[in-house]
Amino acid sequence: MRPDQSMQSILIADDNIQIAEILEQYAHRDGYRTYRAKDGEEALALLKAHQPSIVLLDVMMPKMDGFAVCKEIRRISSTPVIMITARGEDFERIMGLDIGADDYIVKPFSPSEVMARVRAVLRRLEPENEENGEEATYGSLTVNLTTYTTKIVEQPMMLTKKEIELLWLLMTNRGKVFSRVDLLQRLWGYDYFGDTRTVDSHVKRLRAKTDVVKHEDWEIKTVWGVGYKFEGFQNGEE
Repeated sequence: MRPDQSMQSILIADDNIQIAEILEQYAHRDGYRTYRAKDGEEALALLKAHQPSIVLLDVMMPKMDGFAVCKEIRRISSTPVIMITARGEDFERIMGLDIGADDYIVKPFSPSEVMARVRAVLRRLEPENEENGEEATYGSLTVNLTTYTTKIVEQPMMLTKKEIELLWLLMTNRGKVFSRVDLLQRLWGYDYFGDTRTVDSHVKRLRAKTDVVKHEDWEIKTVWGVGYKFEGFQNGEE
């Protein structure tokens, strides 16, 4: 089932007018409002002015490239971003995920596929069942799935929704090792277009953000050859 799109909007940032117009036509057909930017600086200005539901962000743009724009978006917002690249080399995809993109797509593409990915990303942002709306605490860490907030030593963390869900899953299953495939399926779903490197990129960003505040009572540990787990060090836990 598609999400309710009545109040949802897409920022299309691409200096190729023809591509931007095609994407806009398909977005309108699916019921989204749209904003269009022809360069990186305009994309950031429109993001701040209109707070779109999602951003389609071309890598190669004038003034600021897509990577620079994505970094700035992640500094100020948790708005989901789908990167669009003309080349599609692995390093570009990995870099996009490392700096906070939620998905990536390679030109040439089908506009219908782009809209399918938009729906998939926005579907993952829909509120979960009410039973998941709760708060969990372990030592210095508090995660609230009702308000989608996280605190370490009472200091708020600016995490994306997916990073919070990843932290929640690991934290509430303390000591359990999750494989990358398991995390991908649990948090992104079977219809996700990405691969297990998405998990690695999100864990890397989550660690970088949470390590800003000193905490010695827990860590997200890599279990080599398997995946990741939340390891606590309170009350003799190891």
